[in-house]
Amino acid sequence: MSIYKRMDKNFYNKSSSDSLGWLPSWFGCSLFDDELIKAVKKWQKSHHLTADGLVGPMTYRRVWTSREADISDHKPTSRCPFRDGQKHIVHNGNFIPINWDKVILWDENDGFKSKKGNYTDYSGKPDRKPTMFVNHWDVCLSSESCAKVLNKRGISVHFLIDNDGTIFQMLDTQHKAWHAGIPRYEGGNSKGIGVEISNAYYPKYQNWYVDHGFGERPLQEHGYVHGKTLKPFLDFYPVQLQALQELWKAIHLGIDIPLDYPRDESGFIDTGLHHNCERGKFHGICNHYNFIKTKIDCAGLDLPNLIEEVKDSLENK
Repeated sequence: MSIYKRMDKNFYNKSSSDSLGWLPSWFGCSLFDDELIKAVKKWQKSHHLTADGLVGPMTYRRVWTSREADISDHKPTSRCPFRDGQKHIVHNGNFIPINWDKVILWDENDGFKSKKGNYTDYSGKPDRKPTMFVNHWDVCLSSESCAKVLNKRGISVHFLIDNDGTIFQMLDTQHKAWHAGIPRYEGGNSKGIGVEISNAYYPKYQNWYVDHGFGERPLQEHGYVHGKTLKPFLDFYPVQLQALQELWKAIHLGIDIPLDYPRDESGFIDTGLHHNCERGKFHGICNHYNFIKTKIDCAGLDLPNLIEEVKDSLENK
């Protein structure tokens, strides 16, 4: 092969990677070079595709589906900057490190998986490039219960955070989950990544948490949303907030969602409907109530201070 043809193929693969979101590591390589072309050809031959060394739409779709089908076979290699035992989340088949020791993916033991048909499948399509992270509470007693409810209702979310701070990923964030859409706009779904934080909300469930060994939940007495102060309700455990912050951090570093929150005209956190959120134009971290007037989650969640703590932790690394 002439040097010009090799350069053309390397240029094509780099452009394809930039557009579709795949990495040389998917084929056991680290660079866009002749070794990658050889590795792609070998993979194509083994999957009965034209062995041209180019990761075009067909090859990309096949390799993406192969990775998605058995994500455990594609743990980070020695070339990846992950520490031994490093946990990770998944976006578009790529592993993003997260500094939290309790993370369970959908295909792992005790994991929860969204049912096919409960989300919009973006397999083999260009990177969805989410711009928002949407916080919800689940009004359930556990993430296991929440996962069952979501699947029965025919809706979905990418992450769950359980009472003990365990983060469950139910769905690759490349897919569009159905968690924050409204009839007029699809911004929360099309541009968002969603998390359901376990919290039964009503104070009458406090004894359940104590009886099951989780201890008393904090009581939120200053929840304010859509211009109204809510009656006291159960709040998140500190360990859940820590898990949430580490999830925000990983999403920020891995997918480039900004560490910012919706603001009103005075520059303070917007505790009501935020038009840029519902239209999919906001970039940052927001709450479910920012999309729909009838939603109140996550009232009382102190986004400004929690996000500032995440920023400080990144600056002090």
